[in-house]
Amino acid sequence: MHFTSEQRLDDGVLEREFTLGEIPGILWTPVPATAPVPLILIGHPPLGLGRMYPRLAGRARHYASEYGFAAATIELPGSGERPRWAAAEQARADLRRVMEAGDPVGDEIVDALILPLVERAVPEWRTALDSLLSLPEIDGPVGYEGGVISIGVRLAAVEPRIVAAGFFAGSLVPAAMFEEARQVTIPLHVLLQWDDEGNDRQAALNLFDAFGSKEKTLHANLGGHTGVPQFELDTGARFFARHLK
Repeated sequence: MHFTSEQRLDDGVLEREFTLGEIPGILWTPVPATAPVPLILIGHPPLGLGRMYPRLAGRARHYASEYGFAAATIELPGSGERPRWAAAEQARADLRRVMEAGDPVGDEIVDALILPLVERAVPEWRTALDSLLSLPEIDGPVGYEGGVISIGVRLAAVEPRIVAAGFFAGSLVPAAMFEEARQVTIPLHVLLQWDDEGNDRQAALNLFDAFGSKEKTLHANLGGHTGVPQFELDTGARFFARHLK
């Protein structure tokens, strides 16, 4: 991990950009920290860190300034300034074509869009976690929130250092991920936008039902994909406060 820039933000949070090989990322930490702090990994859709920055930074700064957590994110494969990924771009183009035509999105398109991304992204998140936990100011425990839900499901199933997760039920889910969801046993906090025009509500409910966790909470709010109420940010933060402190 190589830090490339840092700035002290006006809420007392230290923001540092870094690279991990070819992977860009951002780390936010509370200042001053009197002891090593827990960490939240913040996932996001494959739209590029630059485009997602305001939303990611808003969540991270809230966690750092109000709850004393560190937060970090990394760029997904094929997104932002990372090398183009032809197969992923073709899958996204196929999805756009089907949705613009008003046709149902078939399993083949969902699998092509999501499964290769999960296979590439999850090992990168785990490598980033290795580096982040080697920093003296961070010692865990670790939470994961947001992002492409299938990436979160795989991470929660295979990464023992993640002890709690907050998922956004707003992305397409391959059928194969439902079996992986049964292997997830950590506490979960799941957000669902009831009127999300791009999300299969019943599939989201079925995925929630499939999770093997004994503690899992579903928060469903009226509104479209980008209409998550502001109060849910603090609800999610309190969920992590219960499990990371």
